[in-house]
Amino acid sequence: MPRHLSPDLRVRFAPLIGAFCPLILSGTLAFAVPMQNDPNGFEGIPWGAAFSETDTFTKVEDTGRAQTYELKTGAPSLGPAKVDSMRFLTVDGKFARVTVRYQGKAIHDQILAYLQSRYGSLDRTPGQFTGGPVKFYSWTGFESDINLRYETATDRGIIFFESQELRPKITEGNSPTVF
Repeated sequence: MPRHLSPDLRVRFAPLIGAFCPLILSGTLAFAVPMQNDPNGFEGIPWGAAFSETDTFTKVEDTGRAQTYELKTGAPSLGPAKVDSMRFLTVDGKFARVTVRYQGKAIHDQILAYLQSRYGSLDRTPGQFTGGPVKFYSWTGFESDINLRYETATDRGIIFFESQELRPKITEGNSPTVF
């Protein structure tokens, strides 16, 4: 703590510093990149579209307001990369989010290159992009957000493609302590 701060201010700032230091040290902080070519959906399916079981999708979860679907066909892929799972979420019957899970450094590198080629290059300015056990990447558009989290220790990644308009409905009614 700077010595020029009064003891009272040092006591007030100590919890803040204690809270933020682990966050900064535990992961890579990356700032959202303005998205080029906002898809307003995922792979040609617009946000808000009606969803149901079809030859392409099967319902795997129904929690009332939210339904989750998976592809019926074999292993899903994102661009050139085969991924472990791809789930499509609807809220009140409207398409709102896709969650993609994958594993492996090679798959991560393929996915990251694919996302950058479609939605814009990441900011690699020193200080904006650093190393750490957890890396976060984000692209923000007018209609869509893409957020990727990759854990280097386990080589696992998760990506959320979301509708900005429908995001609040996804968490509506959840307890404030639910992440």
